[in-house]
Amino acid sequence: MGNNVLTWILVICMVSSASGEGCSLVLKPSRVVVGFGESVSVSCEATRPVHVLGWESVIGASYTHENRSVQWKVDSLIDWIEEPICYGVFFTAPRQCEEKLNLVLFKTPDRVSIRHMNHSGPMVEGKEYELLCEVQNIAPVQYLTLRWYRGQTEVYTHSFVDSPSSSPAQVSSTLVITPTKSENEAEYKCVAELELGPEGPQPPPSVTSEPLIASVHFPPTILSPETEVLNLTMGNEITLNCTATGNPAPVYTWQSLHPMQEKMMDEAVVTSSSLLPGTYTCTASNLLDQKSKQFIVKAKTKGI
Repeated sequence: MGNNVLTWILVICMVSSASGEGCSLVLKPSRVVVGFGESVSVSCEATRPVHVLGWESVIGASYTHENRSVQWKVDSLIDWIEEPICYGVFFTAPRQCEEKLNLVLFKTPDRVSIRHMNHSGPMVEGKEYELLCEVQNIAPVQYLTLRWYRGQTEVYTHSFVDSPSSSPAQVSSTLVITPTKSENEAEYKCVAELELGPEGPQPPPSVTSEPLIASVHFPPTILSPETEVLNLTMGNEITLNCTATGNPAPVYTWQSLHPMQEKMMDEAVVTSSSLLPGTYTCTASNLLDQKSKQFIVKAKTKGI
Protein backbone atom coordinates (compact mmCIF):
# COMPACT_ATOMS: atom_id res chain seq x y z
CA MET A 1 0.00 0.00 0.00
CA GLY A 2 2.91 2.34 0.78
CA ASN A 3 4.30 1.93 -2.74
CA ASN A 4 0.89 2.76 -4.26
CA VAL A 5 0.61 5.96 -2.24
CA LEU A 6 4.11 7.00 -3.32
CA THR A 7 3.23 6.30 -6.95
CA TRP A 8 0.15 8.53 -6.79
CA ILE A 9 2.15 11.35 -5.19
CA LEU A 10 4.70 11.18 -8.02
CA VAL A 11 1.96 11.26 -10.65
CA ILE A 12 0.33 14.30 -9.03
CA CYS A 13 3.66 16.12 -8.92
CA MET A 14 4.38 15.39 -12.57
CA VAL A 15 1.07 16.74 -13.87
CA SER A 16 0.65 19.62 -11.46
CA SER A 17 0.65 23.02 -13.16
CA ALA A 18 0.44 26.68 -12.25
CA SER A 19 -0.27 29.97 -13.91
CA GLY A 20 -0.25 33.64 -12.99
CA GLU A 21 1.66 34.65 -9.85
CA GLY A 22 2.64 31.07 -9.00
CA CYS A 23 4.25 30.52 -12.39
CA SER A 24 7.96 30.95 -13.11
CA LEU A 25 7.43 32.43 -16.56
CA VAL A 26 7.76 36.09 -17.55
CA LEU A 27 6.46 37.52 -20.83
CA LYS A 28 8.27 40.52 -22.31
CA PRO A 29 6.15 42.48 -23.06
CA SER A 30 3.16 41.08 -21.17
CA ARG A 31 0.66 42.99 -23.37
CA VAL A 32 1.07 43.53 -27.09
CA VAL A 33 -0.96 45.78 -29.39
CA VAL A 34 -0.25 45.14 -33.05
CA GLY A 35 -1.84 46.49 -36.22
CA PHE A 36 -3.27 44.17 -38.86
CA GLY A 37 -0.41 42.96 -41.08
CA GLU A 38 2.36 44.19 -38.77
CA SER A 39 5.11 42.06 -37.26
CA VAL A 40 5.11 40.96 -33.64
CA SER A 41 7.73 39.40 -31.35
CA VAL A 42 7.37 38.42 -27.68
CA SER A 43 9.91 36.75 -25.43
CA CYS A 44 8.98 34.17 -22.79
CA GLU A 45 11.60 33.75 -20.06
CA ALA A 46 11.84 31.14 -17.29
CA THR A 47 13.05 32.36 -13.89
CA ARG A 48 14.42 28.90 -12.93
CA PRO A 49 15.91 25.93 -14.78
CA VAL A 50 13.45 24.47 -17.24
CA HIS A 51 13.21 21.20 -19.15
CA VAL A 52 10.98 22.37 -22.02
CA LEU A 53 9.95 25.94 -22.82
CA GLY A 54 7.64 26.78 -25.69
CA TRP A 55 4.78 28.69 -27.29
CA GLU A 56 1.42 27.13 -28.05
CA SER A 57 -0.20 29.02 -30.93
CA VAL A 58 -1.91 28.47 -34.27
CA ILE A 59 0.82 30.65 -35.80
CA GLY A 60 4.46 30.89 -34.72
CA ALA A 61 4.45 27.92 -32.32
CA SER A 62 7.94 27.05 -31.06
CA TYR A 63 9.77 25.32 -28.21
CA THR A 64 13.25 24.74 -26.82
CA HIS A 65 14.93 22.27 -24.45
CA GLU A 66 16.66 23.55 -21.32
CA ASN A 67 16.90 27.08 -22.68
CA ARG A 68 15.41 29.77 -20.42
CA SER A 69 14.09 31.97 -23.23
CA VAL A 70 11.95 31.34 -26.30
CA GLN A 71 10.36 33.77 -28.75
CA TRP A 72 6.95 33.91 -30.36
CA LYS A 73 7.42 35.73 -33.63
CA VAL A 74 5.18 36.46 -36.63
CA ASP A 75 6.37 38.61 -39.55
CA SER A 76 2.88 39.70 -40.62
CA LEU A 77 -0.05 39.00 -38.31
CA ILE A 78 -3.22 38.79 -40.40
CA ASP A 79 -5.07 35.96 -38.63
CA TRP A 80 -7.51 36.51 -35.77
CA ILE A 81 -6.06 33.83 -33.51
CA GLU A 82 -6.55 32.93 -29.86
CA GLU A 83 -4.03 34.52 -27.52
CA PRO A 84 -0.75 32.51 -27.61
CA ILE A 85 0.26 30.61 -24.46
CA CYS A 86 3.81 30.18 -23.20
CA TYR A 87 4.33 26.91 -21.31
CA GLY A 88 7.23 25.59 -19.33
CA VAL A 89 7.94 22.08 -18.01
CA PHE A 90 10.27 22.31 -15.00
CA PHE A 91 12.40 19.86 -13.09
CA THR A 92 10.76 20.77 -9.78
CA ALA A 93 7.21 21.49 -8.66
CA PRO A 94 5.10 23.00 -9.98
CA ARG A 95 6.20 20.87 -12.94
CA GLN A 96 4.27 22.84 -15.57
CA CYS A 97 3.46 26.56 -15.87
CA GLU A 98 1.42 28.52 -18.39
CA GLU A 99 1.22 32.23 -19.17
CA LYS A 100 -1.24 33.60 -21.71
CA LEU A 101 -0.13 36.59 -23.77
CA ASN A 102 -2.45 39.59 -23.69
CA LEU A 103 -2.54 40.11 -27.45
CA VAL A 104 -4.60 42.81 -29.16
CA LEU A 105 -4.69 42.69 -32.96
CA PHE A 106 -6.41 45.79 -34.27
CA LYS A 107 -7.67 47.00 -37.61
CA THR A 108 -8.88 50.48 -38.48
CA PRO A 109 -12.22 50.58 -40.34
CA ASP A 110 -12.48 50.32 -44.11
CA ARG A 111 -15.09 53.07 -44.07
CA VAL A 112 -16.98 55.36 -41.72
CA SER A 113 -20.14 56.91 -43.14
CA ILE A 114 -23.04 59.04 -41.90
CA ARG A 115 -26.56 59.40 -43.29
CA HIS A 116 -30.20 60.11 -42.43
CA MET A 117 -32.37 57.25 -41.17
CA ASN A 118 -35.80 56.89 -42.79
CA HIS A 119 -35.60 60.35 -44.31
CA SER A 120 -34.42 62.11 -47.41
CA GLY A 121 -34.19 65.73 -48.40
CA PRO A 122 -34.16 68.78 -46.13
CA MET A 123 -35.19 68.64 -42.48
CA VAL A 124 -37.83 70.89 -40.94
CA GLU A 125 -37.09 73.04 -37.91
CA GLY A 126 -38.49 71.60 -34.66
CA LYS A 127 -39.01 68.05 -35.95
CA GLU A 128 -37.06 65.05 -34.65
CA TYR A 129 -34.67 63.12 -36.89
CA GLU A 130 -32.16 60.28 -36.54
CA LEU A 131 -28.69 60.23 -38.04
CA LEU A 132 -26.89 56.93 -38.53
CA CYS A 133 -23.12 56.40 -38.37
CA GLU A 134 -21.86 53.08 -39.79
CA VAL A 135 -18.38 51.67 -39.22
CA GLN A 136 -17.28 48.86 -41.50
CA ASN A 137 -14.72 46.16 -40.79
CA ILE A 138 -13.15 47.31 -37.52
CA ALA A 139 -11.50 45.32 -34.72
CA PRO A 140 -11.57 44.88 -31.80
CA VAL A 141 -15.01 46.42 -31.31
CA GLN A 142 -14.68 46.67 -27.51
CA TYR A 143 -11.92 49.27 -27.90
CA LEU A 144 -13.99 51.44 -30.26
CA THR A 145 -15.36 54.85 -29.29
CA LEU A 146 -17.60 56.74 -31.73
CA ARG A 147 -17.61 60.51 -31.31
CA TRP A 148 -20.35 62.61 -32.90
CA TYR A 149 -19.63 66.23 -33.82
CA ARG A 150 -21.73 69.18 -34.94
CA GLY A 151 -19.16 71.52 -36.38
CA GLN A 152 -16.27 71.45 -33.91
CA THR A 153 -18.48 70.58 -30.92
CA GLU A 154 -18.68 67.00 -29.65
CA VAL A 155 -22.37 66.26 -29.06
CA TYR A 156 -22.43 62.51 -28.27
CA THR A 157 -20.07 59.65 -27.45
CA HIS A 158 -20.86 55.96 -27.99
CA SER A 159 -18.59 53.24 -26.59
CA PHE A 160 -18.75 49.48 -27.30
CA VAL A 161 -17.09 47.98 -24.20
CA ASP A 162 -19.97 45.52 -23.80
CA SER A 163 -19.56 44.18 -27.35
CA PRO A 164 -16.44 41.98 -27.22
CA SER A 165 -15.33 40.76 -30.62
CA SER A 166 -11.75 39.99 -31.63
CA SER A 167 -12.39 39.69 -35.38
CA PRO A 168 -13.52 42.55 -37.69
CA ALA A 169 -17.16 43.55 -37.42
CA GLN A 170 -19.59 46.21 -38.61
CA VAL A 171 -21.18 48.44 -35.95
CA SER A 172 -23.36 51.54 -35.96
CA SER A 173 -24.56 54.38 -33.76
CA THR A 174 -27.53 56.73 -33.98
CA LEU A 175 -27.88 60.37 -33.02
CA VAL A 176 -31.31 61.95 -32.44
CA ILE A 177 -31.48 65.64 -33.35
CA THR A 178 -34.16 68.35 -33.37
CA PRO A 179 -32.67 70.97 -35.69
CA THR A 180 -33.19 74.70 -35.39
CA LYS A 181 -32.79 77.31 -38.08
CA SER A 182 -29.41 78.25 -36.61
CA GLU A 183 -28.20 74.76 -37.57
CA ASN A 184 -28.94 75.19 -41.26
CA GLU A 185 -25.77 74.30 -43.19
CA ALA A 186 -24.21 72.80 -40.02
CA GLU A 187 -21.79 69.92 -40.58
CA TYR A 188 -22.34 66.63 -38.75
CA LYS A 189 -19.65 63.95 -38.68
CA CYS A 190 -18.65 60.93 -36.63
CA VAL A 191 -15.14 59.79 -35.72
CA ALA A 192 -14.27 56.14 -35.07
CA GLU A 193 -11.43 56.00 -32.55
CA LEU A 194 -9.62 52.89 -31.29
CA GLU A 195 -8.50 53.51 -27.70
CA LEU A 196 -6.02 50.66 -27.30
CA GLY A 197 -4.30 51.66 -24.08
CA PRO A 198 -0.75 52.84 -23.36
CA GLU A 199 0.76 49.98 -25.40
CA GLY A 200 -1.17 51.07 -28.50
CA PRO A 201 -0.44 53.89 -30.98
CA GLN A 202 -0.52 57.43 -29.60
CA PRO A 203 -2.61 59.33 -30.44
CA PRO A 204 -5.22 56.58 -30.89
CA PRO A 205 -5.88 55.72 -34.55
CA SER A 206 -9.09 57.23 -35.88
CA VAL A 207 -11.11 57.48 -39.09
CA THR A 208 -13.56 60.34 -39.76
CA SER A 209 -16.68 60.22 -41.90
CA GLU A 210 -17.41 62.63 -44.70
CA PRO A 211 -19.52 65.47 -43.29
CA LEU A 212 -23.29 65.49 -43.57
CA ILE A 213 -24.47 69.02 -44.32
CA ALA A 214 -27.76 69.76 -42.57
CA SER A 215 -30.32 71.51 -44.73
CA VAL A 216 -32.97 72.86 -42.37
CA HIS A 217 -36.20 74.38 -43.67
CA PHE A 218 -37.83 77.01 -41.45
CA PRO A 219 -40.72 79.47 -41.89
CA PRO A 220 -40.23 83.16 -42.70
CA THR A 221 -39.34 85.62 -39.96
CA ILE A 222 -39.60 89.30 -40.84
CA LEU A 223 -36.59 91.08 -39.37
CA SER A 224 -38.67 94.09 -38.20
CA PRO A 225 -42.21 92.73 -37.94
CA GLU A 226 -43.87 95.67 -36.16
CA THR A 227 -46.22 97.94 -38.11
CA GLU A 228 -44.39 101.00 -39.41
CA VAL A 229 -45.84 104.48 -39.80
CA LEU A 230 -44.02 106.63 -42.34
CA ASN A 231 -44.52 110.28 -43.23
CA LEU A 232 -44.47 110.91 -46.93
CA THR A 233 -43.34 114.22 -48.35
CA MET A 234 -44.68 114.42 -51.86
CA GLY A 235 -41.92 114.09 -54.42
CA ASN A 236 -39.45 112.48 -52.01
CA GLU A 237 -38.49 108.82 -51.94
CA ILE A 238 -39.82 106.53 -49.23
CA THR A 239 -38.61 103.02 -48.33
CA LEU A 240 -40.72 100.07 -47.15
CA ASN A 241 -38.46 97.29 -45.82
CA CYS A 242 -40.06 93.85 -45.47
CA THR A 243 -36.86 91.76 -45.45
CA ALA A 244 -37.37 88.29 -43.94
CA THR A 245 -35.26 85.21 -43.31
CA GLY A 246 -36.47 81.73 -44.18
CA ASN A 247 -35.54 78.51 -45.92
CA PRO A 248 -36.59 78.13 -48.69
CA ALA A 249 -36.01 81.81 -49.35
CA PRO A 250 -39.25 83.76 -48.87
CA VAL A 251 -41.31 85.05 -51.77
CA TYR A 252 -42.77 88.55 -51.31
CA THR A 253 -46.17 89.93 -52.29
CA TRP A 254 -47.62 93.39 -51.68
CA GLN A 255 -51.20 94.53 -51.32
CA SER A 256 -52.60 98.06 -51.31
CA LEU A 257 -55.65 100.00 -52.43
CA HIS A 258 -53.28 101.93 -54.66
CA PRO A 259 -51.67 100.35 -57.70
CA MET A 260 -47.97 99.62 -57.41
CA GLN A 261 -45.44 99.24 -60.16
CA GLU A 262 -45.28 95.59 -61.28
CA LYS A 263 -41.53 95.33 -60.68
CA MET A 264 -42.08 96.26 -57.02
CA MET A 265 -44.58 93.47 -56.33
CA ASP A 266 -41.99 90.73 -55.59
CA GLU A 267 -39.33 92.82 -53.85
CA ALA A 268 -38.44 92.67 -50.14
CA VAL A 269 -37.60 96.37 -50.12
CA VAL A 270 -39.64 98.93 -52.00
CA THR A 271 -38.18 102.40 -52.56
CA SER A 272 -40.30 104.86 -54.53
CA SER A 273 -41.15 108.52 -54.87
CA SER A 274 -44.55 107.76 -56.41
CA LEU A 275 -46.29 105.97 -53.55
CA LEU A 276 -49.58 107.42 -52.37
CA PRO A 277 -50.73 107.71 -48.75
CA GLY A 278 -52.43 104.60 -47.49
CA THR A 279 -51.80 101.13 -46.01
CA TYR A 280 -49.41 98.73 -47.70
CA THR A 281 -49.27 95.06 -46.60
CA CYS A 282 -46.25 92.89 -47.36
CA THR A 283 -46.42 89.09 -47.08
CA ALA A 284 -43.28 86.91 -46.94
CA SER A 285 -44.08 83.25 -47.59
CA ASN A 286 -42.44 79.89 -48.29
CA LEU A 287 -43.54 76.24 -48.23
CA LEU A 288 -43.91 76.22 -44.45
CA ASP A 289 -45.74 79.43 -43.54
CA GLN A 290 -46.27 83.09 -44.29
CA LYS A 291 -45.82 86.28 -42.27
CA SER A 292 -47.18 89.77 -42.97
CA LYS A 293 -46.24 93.31 -42.08
CA GLN A 294 -48.11 96.57 -42.53
CA PHE A 295 -46.78 99.98 -43.54
CA ILE A 296 -48.98 103.05 -42.99
CA VAL A 297 -47.94 105.90 -45.22
CA LYS A 298 -49.18 109.35 -44.23
CA ALA A 299 -48.98 112.51 -46.28
CA LYS A 300 -46.74 115.27 -44.99
CA THR A 301 -46.71 118.76 -46.40
CA LYS A 302 -43.33 120.22 -47.29
CA GLY A 303 -41.98 122.57 -44.72
CA ILE A 304 -44.10 121.24 -41.86
